[in-house]
Amino acid sequence: MFKNISNVLSKIYGFVDILLITFLIFDFGFEDTVSTWFDHKTLFFTLIIISLIIFNVLRFIYSHNMSLKKMLKANILILVITLIASGITFSYSDDFDRLYNTNLVIDTGLILYFFLRLTSLLRKLYALYYNPTILFVGSFAVTGFIGAFLLMLPNATTHGISFIDALFTSISAVCVTGLIVLDTATDFTFMGKTVIICLIQLGGIGMLTFTSFFAFFFKQGASFREGMNVGSFMDSENLQNVMRFAMRVVAFTVGIEVVGALLIYWFIADIPEIENKAFFSVFHSISAFCNAGFSTFSQGLSDAAISHAYGFQWIIMHLIILGGLGYNIVFNFLKYVSDFVINSITHRRIHSPVRVLTLNSRIVIITTAILLTVGSFFFFFTEAHRAFAHESTLGRVTSAAFTSVTARTAGFNTYDFASLSMPAILFVIFLMWIGASPGSTGGGIKTSTFALATLNIISIAKGKERIELRGRKINNQSVKRAFAIICISLMVIGSGVLMILFFEEDYSLIQIAFEVFSAFSTVGLSLGITASLSIGSKYVLIVVMFLGRIGLLNLLIGMLKHVEAHSYEYPEENILIN
Repeated sequence: MFKNISNVLSKIYGFVDILLITFLIFDFGFEDTVSTWFDHKTLFFTLIIISLIIFNVLRFIYSHNMSLKKMLKANILILVITLIASGITFSYSDDFDRLYNTNLVIDTGLILYFFLRLTSLLRKLYALYYNPTILFVGSFAVTGFIGAFLLMLPNATTHGISFIDALFTSISAVCVTGLIVLDTATDFTFMGKTVIICLIQLGGIGMLTFTSFFAFFFKQGASFREGMNVGSFMDSENLQNVMRFAMRVVAFTVGIEVVGALLIYWFIADIPEIENKAFFSVFHSISAFCNAGFSTFSQGLSDAAISHAYGFQWIIMHLIILGGLGYNIVFNFLKYVSDFVINSITHRRIHSPVRVLTLNSRIVIITTAILLTVGSFFFFFTEAHRAFAHESTLGRVTSAAFTSVTARTAGFNTYDFASLSMPAILFVIFLMWIGASPGSTGGGIKTSTFALATLNIISIAKGKERIELRGRKINNQSVKRAFAIICISLMVIGSGVLMILFFEEDYSLIQIAFEVFSAFSTVGLSLGITASLSIGSKYVLIVVMFLGRIGLLNLLIGMLKHVEAHSYEYPEENILIN
């Protein structure tokens, strides 16, 4: 009896969810050409909220699943708060703004409720499929196509958009690349820009991490399989605390982005050319931390209004570096700093009795510091009298440092990169190819891969059979993986360049190579040819961006990896290399 009632309620519940999605899409995606819809919108959504509360309460009564009951409690709480808040807003708002303010509260509450329902659906899908890599890849693909559909809604753009441009923009956002075929500032409305920044946030943190965050936040618990899924994406080996780690990742990300937005707002408060300063600050804070490179200015950060706002540029640089280091590295470094301070003050000793900063963290931090420093000096001396010729000394230092930072997967530009000298362009390509750090929001072959390749060359030159560093032996599997990543990256980039050369006859090899390196490493820098590429070239870049973000090696491992182990070995034989 109870089981039949529960099944009927579940079907009705799903129908109401579909109705809610339809109303939300119609509300945000289409013009309010019919005044009766806008006048009765508040009533429609209020009835939907009441219906959702009733169905959630009934499901709570007839359900015996404790995990489901916890989620239902969260649903009911959000819906009740939304209903009460909308009633208060309706009662105390002025007549002119009453409907607008009430609808804003209702929309916010329903969107949050929709994310909770989406989280519940995704967790069910995770339980049905066991391969973390395929789930990771699938989440990016599905998010990209949903983003393309949302960007094609009439309210998202000012003059309409084709499917290929919508898909290109969506994949560029969800893969935190930053390559654009339309002007983000003028071709997209406020809704379209909001969709883009949401895609950037989802792509930077990952849908799996968001799902785990909601699961942990509402105390639903997590299965061992889900822990493996999230652990695979977050590069975490400790499955026991992986859900708590996902919670820390989301909290840390939001915290840094909020602080970044406040600092950006402070530095741009006196710039009259920026109209909506709050949205500008939030948009650029998220875009910078996620290493996306999208901007609400047509000329990017090279716009005359902010091209000399050096304080603002340094904030962007620090956000890019924090996002590009990776959560594991940042958390490990913060633990090292806190232990160092505690040992220095409390125990009056500098060195900790245990190794806190891991070898992986040391390699990443040192490699990142070297690349940033060398890049800054290189660009300062090569472009001081070219691209930076009209800037002050502070401006030249800032521009050189900004170029070194943004070339490693960020994609912001404070000047036209086509004005760089050829040595500088080649060095930018080199930095783009290396990219950010593993487990971060950036792309590229990663700093650790480049460092291992360099250390392997030194070890071979010294006649050593293994890489040894700071009393540790590097796992041979890591060296093999680094070599595979380098080879795959060059194959994907080479194939992309070759295919685009078939489609484009008007552009030079360096322009196309720059574009493909930028797409693969999810950088977003361009020499100014992206918008004018043919449809075939756009599809090639979409695939290259996608493979660069998810990692083709990860996809191959997920598809081809076998579980069984072999206890035998074949006879060894040498292969001539040189």
